[in-house]
Amino acid sequence: MATTNKLSQFLISNDVPFNFLECRKAFDGLTNKEKLYSHYLCCASWHGALICLLQTSPESPGLFLLFQKIFSAESVESFCKSMQAGERGLSDIQIKSFLTYVASFYGNMGNYKSFGDTKFIPALDKDVFYYGITCSAAYKKEEDKVKELCMAVLNDMYSLSDRRKQLGLGEQGLSTYYSSNVRREDVVFIQDFMKEKEISPYNTRLFKVEKGDSVVYELRLASVATTAVAMVGPLGQEDIVQTWLGDHIYKDATIKISRGDYSGILKNMVECLIEAEKYSANNNQSSMLNDYIHCFNTGSIKAHKNGSRHWIRDKGPVVESYIGFIESYRDPFGVRGEFEGFVAMVNKEMSKKFADLVNTATDLLPLLPWPQEYEKDQFLRPDFTSLDVLGFGSSGVPAGINIPNYDDIRQTEGFKNVSLGNVLASRNSNEKVTFVANEYQELFNNLKGQSFEVQVGLHELLGHGSGKLFQLNEDGSYNFDRETIIPDTRTVVDSWYRPRETWDIVFQEIASTYEECRAECVGLYLCLNKKVLSIFGHKGKYANDISYINWLNMVRAGLIALEFYTPENKKWRQAHMQARYVILQVLLEAGENLVAINKIVDEDGKETLKIQLDEAKIPTVGKDAIGKFLQRLQIYKSTADYEKGKKMYCGYSQVNEKFLDLRRIVLMNKQPRRMLVQANTTLQDNDIILHEYEPSAVGMITSFRERYPSQHSVLEKLWKDDAIFHQYKT
Repeated sequence: MATTNKLSQFLISNDVPFNFLECRKAFDGLTNKEKLYSHYLCCASWHGALICLLQTSPESPGLFLLFQKIFSAESVESFCKSMQAGERGLSDIQIKSFLTYVASFYGNMGNYKSFGDTKFIPALDKDVFYYGITCSAAYKKEEDKVKELCMAVLNDMYSLSDRRKQLGLGEQGLSTYYSSNVRREDVVFIQDFMKEKEISPYNTRLFKVEKGDSVVYELRLASVATTAVAMVGPLGQEDIVQTWLGDHIYKDATIKISRGDYSGILKNMVECLIEAEKYSANNNQSSMLNDYIHCFNTGSIKAHKNGSRHWIRDKGPVVESYIGFIESYRDPFGVRGEFEGFVAMVNKEMSKKFADLVNTATDLLPLLPWPQEYEKDQFLRPDFTSLDVLGFGSSGVPAGINIPNYDDIRQTEGFKNVSLGNVLASRNSNEKVTFVANEYQELFNNLKGQSFEVQVGLHELLGHGSGKLFQLNEDGSYNFDRETIIPDTRTVVDSWYRPRETWDIVFQEIASTYEECRAECVGLYLCLNKKVLSIFGHKGKYANDISYINWLNMVRAGLIALEFYTPENKKWRQAHMQARYVILQVLLEAGENLVAINKIVDEDGKETLKIQLDEAKIPTVGKDAIGKFLQRLQIYKSTADYEKGKKMYCGYSQVNEKFLDLRRIVLMNKQPRRMLVQANTTLQDNDIILHEYEPSAVGMITSFRERYPSQHSVLEKLWKDDAIFHQYKT
């Protein structure tokens, strides 16, 4: 395929590495009851993951239907032979490009990168890709149907018009959380309405219908129920959503609240949760699942919050899971949750380290660089476990999780930390690391896994788990002393969260990246602590090396982050990478030659970059810079000071001409992101069978063919019903 530099950044490379997410040892250690519980939760998670297609792009559901149609009719190997033996005889490279694209689509649950939110297209001309489709057994058997699906998605699949290049709001990109005519001012307006009505945005989408001069906003809630008829929950819970439904007049605008978004998908998911509940280990798990069932049936986030409370109380389960509309990274406004569901088994050996870290938390929290008044009144000891993932149904798989995301629960009732051990292990490799000096290559490769384990532990437990939000309560009382002084000033705190305000709502689109930056800084700050390092088994010179590689990895990540910046609209496309770029800027600002980034020419004559990080200055210059910055992050967060927080954070997020030039070199040296192939489970004569796959494009495609064996009429109807709301130029 003939390409230009601008086009090449959107192509999926044939060099994409695939890793299999190993979980056999942990799975084999389960009892049959635990395996049945895991199986049905996995089924629920993967049913729900189809929602991610509808949350990504207008063409993603159609592409999924097309690929499932092709690969359910024959094996991948058979299809490849047909493409090779066909009239045009596709080459091995062309066939590999076809398979790599399909596998990448499955790995991201859509045709936009889950990490970076940019469009990706096949490294094949459009006519060659279409020809490959016509070679399939499915095309020969159901030509009209396959052609219909292909024609519905092919142009959009290849389109790189300005709005289709990345996810975004309004002219910044596309987002199927919103109809294509929704602008930021519409979202702000509806957010004010939702706050007044005490409606959570997590499980909603917003569509705008314009007829002449009249405008009607439709706020859709995800639920099985499609009508205003009340649904009583399994534990007799009231259907509070039913009272919201219908038309509302708000500031002269008509807002229609409806439910039933993703209804058919959620119905299948709920059926699996009902089966899983039969095999729950205790009352907390049973109550949790019943609350989730009520949430997904009715659209009630209150029910999901209650389920999350039971989840927090379920300490040290053998099988861990969480499911719902969780993270808001992909919503351009930062308040609507992407679906995710995961099931994992506890790794007892690794979990002991995290339990020791929890036990030390009360000693470590006072070391953080903010006054005690800005810390929670009481540290709520969380469960912190290392898990081996059995199934993670979403657009991507993280390395660690700190949930639930509900501020009121996190502040007063607690949370859980999860480190996904087999995900961390899958990232280990001995490949040459870009931008790291030759003398540090071996050390970096040897210690990056262990250092990242330390960073994840601190990030999740003491990063996301620390800090107080100053709140005005419904009864007019405050949860903080009104005479509290703002550090480095002589003034008392004069801003706070009002009733029903949350962190996400106040800090809007910067909330996710700002919070990730705060957690990353906590990890950097505390990884220098010898007690922390000893918990993970690191002592002496080895411990110092772990700290150094952790800091070096963060500096490198801040440089690589430039790949996730779009100069055309001056937007960051990934919350974690923006956070790491900000940290790099803070360290460069510290001066004293702590960090330097130099242009060099490598042994192949290729322009590249080399990072210099002075190890001796990390405990002094580096720690001081991160400490001062971290304090400011926490103060603005605690006091709901969005304006000052945004000014500071967005200031560090700026990419000047120097870094635009560095971005050019970063893009020249970028490496494809790993894809994780996951296992499947099936039920055979009341036994649960674990199916494993080769770490390759073929393995990924085969896993999805077996994961979704049935036809998807429900998804097809939802996709076609949505089409009218997502009109973008191709």
